[in-house]
Amino acid sequence: MAGFTCSAADLRPLLGTAANATAAAEYICNGFDTVSNKLVAATYAIDNTYLLFSAYLVFSMQLGFAMLCAGSVRAKNTMNIMLTNVLDAATGSLFYYLFGFALAFGSPSNGFVGRHFFGLEKYPSPSGDYSFFLYQWSFAIAAAGITSGSIAERTQFVAYLIYSSFLTGLVYPIVSHWFWSTDGWASPVREGHLLFGSGVIDFAGSGVVHMVGGIAGLWGALVEGPRMGRFDGDGKPVSLRGHSGTLVVLGTFLLWFGWYGFNPGSFLSILKTYEHTNYSSYYGQWSAIGRTAVTTTIAGSSAALTTLFGKRLLTGHWNVTDVCNGLLGGFAAITGGCSVVDPWAAIICGFIAAWVLIGCNKLAEMLKYDDPLEAAQLHGGCGAWGIIFTALFAKKDYVNEIYPGKPGRPHGLLMGGGARLLAAHLIQILVVIGWVSVTMGSVFWLLKVFGLLRISADAEMAGLDVTSHGGLAYAYHDENNDQSEKNSFPIANMDSSNA
Repeated sequence: MAGFTCSAADLRPLLGTAANATAAAEYICNGFDTVSNKLVAATYAIDNTYLLFSAYLVFSMQLGFAMLCAGSVRAKNTMNIMLTNVLDAATGSLFYYLFGFALAFGSPSNGFVGRHFFGLEKYPSPSGDYSFFLYQWSFAIAAAGITSGSIAERTQFVAYLIYSSFLTGLVYPIVSHWFWSTDGWASPVREGHLLFGSGVIDFAGSGVVHMVGGIAGLWGALVEGPRMGRFDGDGKPVSLRGHSGTLVVLGTFLLWFGWYGFNPGSFLSILKTYEHTNYSSYYGQWSAIGRTAVTTTIAGSSAALTTLFGKRLLTGHWNVTDVCNGLLGGFAAITGGCSVVDPWAAIICGFIAAWVLIGCNKLAEMLKYDDPLEAAQLHGGCGAWGIIFTALFAKKDYVNEIYPGKPGRPHGLLMGGGARLLAAHLIQILVVIGWVSVTMGSVFWLLKVFGLLRISADAEMAGLDVTSHGGLAYAYHDENNDQSEKNSFPIANMDSSNA
């Protein structure tokens, strides 16, 4: 709309020598200016509405996380894991508002950390509106939700509050500043020098969100140690199955639905045309958004089917929980490159993501590492693969559409773009692992030193619902019924066998 202008001085000669030509020219231009302003306002309204709707979709993933976590733990810890998911969102809201958003997007700033907008002071600004804050907040609490799954069933409640505050208020925001802010040292939209001439193309966060949450969960589970009974006296793994496949499937579909805000929503706007394309006027950012939804769908589906048949060959079973985790692993992997790859490449992404997850789970068992939701393996391992995948398959045309103004920008190695993008992405993997390990590893270690991390053995055997939250999540009998003892579900026997 910037080019839609009208000058009375230019229009006046075209109206002839009539006495009222000047007034007519001014009237016509004033009308054009009014229309132009209305169109600009409408563009802002449409783009902000799109971003708000995407934020709502991403926030709905919190319900998906809650259902997935609840179904993946034993019944005696259901209330605990549900409450931690609620507080991830609530705690993350305050700390991201006070500190996190400013550290991530407080421009102008340096390449390492933001310096403005603490507590949203002097915001909105030309750099963004409230819809942008809400969208970025929904990403921050998603990272915290990933971590909670890794340390489920054995963690003190206060530890959840401390790590969640630290992760959403400091650790995650600084990583998002590096790769997403216009000032970030590795951002693809940075003004001036770009890392290896390209920056890091982590469009919706295979590294920024999934690796951060997964590596944080990895350190939490390593410092805390496995759950009681997870490995027998000979070190062999013992299955501690979650209590509800129904909740696992429900949570998976909710996350799938929310991912359509996570990936396509990361365009941040929808009403934008692309110039110098091979398509007609029907093609614009709305088309790229549709393509991103397609690549997301195909990668997850490919991973789910690969996991289904792969686990059948390895174990002889058709396991719904494994398939759900495989599906989510495919989503985590495609998140980084969802906007810059073709749909056929998404099939490859999901296929390899499934085997990455299977391999990481095998390695976890060998190392006696216990993660009830496979969060570190799924989000950390598949997220890392997604970063590499983008560097291999990013298409030149799509990269130039989404990151314009830098002719000759590197694209995927296997698409003829050279190795510079891959080099930038390998650096991303290393710095994310290093930063999260130093920060979150230290937090979990300090929590352990001060006795704030792990619950007692007795509490772990009984279950956190009874010892910390006032009772079990499920009522198995009517306490007012005289026959309650006779008809009640044998809860004690179930818990002792599953401990």
